[in-house]
Amino acid sequence: MEKDEKESSTKIFAVRTTTGQERNVAKLVAAKIEMKNIPIKAILVPETLRGYVFIEAEGPHFVEEAISGVKHVRSRVPGIVSFSEVERYIVRKPIIEELSENDIVEVTGGPFKGMRAKITRIDKTKEEVTLELLEATFTLPITVHSDYVKLVEKAKTESGEM
Repeated sequence: MEKDEKESSTKIFAVRTTTGQERNVAKLVAAKIEMKNIPIKAILVPETLRGYVFIEAEGPHFVEEAISGVKHVRSRVPGIVSFSEVERYIVRKPIIEELSENDIVEVTGGPFKGMRAKITRIDKTKEEVTLELLEATFTLPITVHSDYVKLVEKAKTESGEM
């Protein structure tokens, strides 16, 4: 019962920022909150959502006070963001869950960084994927950890699903 009361007293607000400046905005807002003792509960900077910062507070006026005059803040998005909308940015599911064979990925680390490849095999227990580099002159299968690939394009199945 107590948890429900607490959830209803604080609300989550979205703040638009300059793309790529989300962390800087969060740091500046955090410094301002500390300096002026503004009752802000939390600041969330999701990695996957660019141009937005989420701020948890009891009312919009606290958020307005915290973001006013802060560089790279565009505006506060009107309304309240539900926790279920923010939850997907908090609970991070492993990339390997989203990958399947024949998907096109980009290698994000190592000597093949920046190259595109097609997944030929997935080992979920080791969290590794075997790739065929698309930009190589001959097919060379390489095995990398799933953290070093970024999904570019889902494989098209015969039934037309993605």
